[in-house]
Amino acid sequence: IQVELAMRYGAPDVFQTIVRMQREGVRRLLVLPLYPQYSATSTGSVLDAIADSVKRLRWPPELRTINDYHDRPGYIAALAQSVRTHWAQHGRGDLLLLSFHGIPERYVNAGDPYYDQCLATGRLLRQALGLADDEAIVSFQSRVGRERWLHPYTDETVRELGRRGVKRLDVISPGFAVDCLETLEEIAMQNAEFFREAGGETLRYIPCLNATAAHVDALTSLVQ
Repeated sequence: IQVELAMRYGAPDVFQTIVRMQREGVRRLLVLPLYPQYSATSTGSVLDAIADSVKRLRWPPELRTINDYHDRPGYIAALAQSVRTHWAQHGRGDLLLLSFHGIPERYVNAGDPYYDQCLATGRLLRQALGLADDEAIVSFQSRVGRERWLHPYTDETVRELGRRGVKRLDVISPGFAVDCLETLEEIAMQNAEFFREAGGETLRYIPCLNATAAHVDALTSLVQ
C-alpha cells in the first residue's frame, strides 16, 4: 500500500499528487480526508478537489472515499487515551470541554450532518471516559461573519464557565486531526485568556491526536 499526503490548500496539492501516483502505477485510490466529522465545508471540499482532479485525467484510477469516521471505535479510543494521558500527567480538571470547529447553522438546516456527528463523537467519548453528560460538554469555535453559527460558541462558553466558578478547565478539539492555529492559538492562548478574565484559573489544552501511535493505528484500521 502506497501512502501519500496531499493538502487541500497548499503543497503538495491534490492534482499533482494524483498525477504522480498514477505515473508510479497506482490504479486503485482510496481517499481519506482527515476530518473525522463530515461537512460540505471540509470533507466535501476535498471530494470536490478529487473530482476536479480525476476528470482531467485521460485514464483515472478506480476511486473510493471515506466520508467520515466520527464514531469509529479506534478514533474514539484514541481520543479517550489522549484525555487519560493528559489527566495522568496534569490531573483532572473540573470539566472537559469538547470544542469543534463551527459552521453556519443554515448549512445544517440544508442537510449537512456535521452537527449530529459532533454530538455523536461527544456522546461516545463521554461513554468511553465514564463521564456524565454535564462533565463533558460540546461547543463550537472559529465563527466568522454576522450570521448565526452552531451554538454554543466556545468563547462564550469558557467565559460563562469562568463566571460560574469553574477553576480548572480541560479542552480538547476532536474535530481536528492535527494541531494548528485554530487549536494552539485560538484555544490554548485566546480562549485561555477569556477563561481567566472571567474568573477561571487554568485552561489546559489537550493536544490533538497528531502523529501518536494510537492515531496512526486508528487510521490504519479505518483504511484496512
